[in-house]
This record gives sequence, structure tokens and C-alpha cells, in this order.
Amino acid sequence: MRNLTIVGIMVDKRTDAAPKVQEILTRYGDNIIGRFGLHDPEEEQNGLITLNVRGEQDLIDKLLGELSSLEGVKVKSMEMK
Repeated sequence: MRNLTIVGIMVDKRTDAAPKVQEILTRYGDNIIGRFGLHDPEEEQNGLITLNVRGEQDLIDKLLGELSSLEGVKVKSMEMK
């Protein structure tokens, strides 16, 4: 069954981590149906990305694992369906 999951990604030191995060997100682009990114002006180097992801649970778990393995990247998810 294809799940719908909301993923929150907090990126510390975003200028360093952003290229690695982007590389991973590009690989899963066919499953990302929505993406919103912003940074907090009071926290120069922090960024927040939210994703809506649709796919099999094993694919979503793999995406979350790859993102979580990056230094300075925190990931939380919520299954919607």
C-alpha cells in the first residue's frame, strides 16, 4: 500500500548540509508530492523543510534513514494514510 507521510527536516549548518540533503531528495523526487522550505532569520544557519511523500513504507523508511544519517540533520515523520 502506498502511504502518505509528512516529513519534517531540520537542517543545522544548512550551507554545509544542504547539498547532501538536496542530493537525497532528488533521488526520491518521484515520490515527493509537495515540498516547502524556509529558514529562520534569527537562526542564520538553520533551515526547515517539510515534505509530503507518497510511497511504499520501505521506500519512506529508506528516505528517512538516509536523511537521518547526515550530520546536523534531524528528521521527524507522521504517517497520514
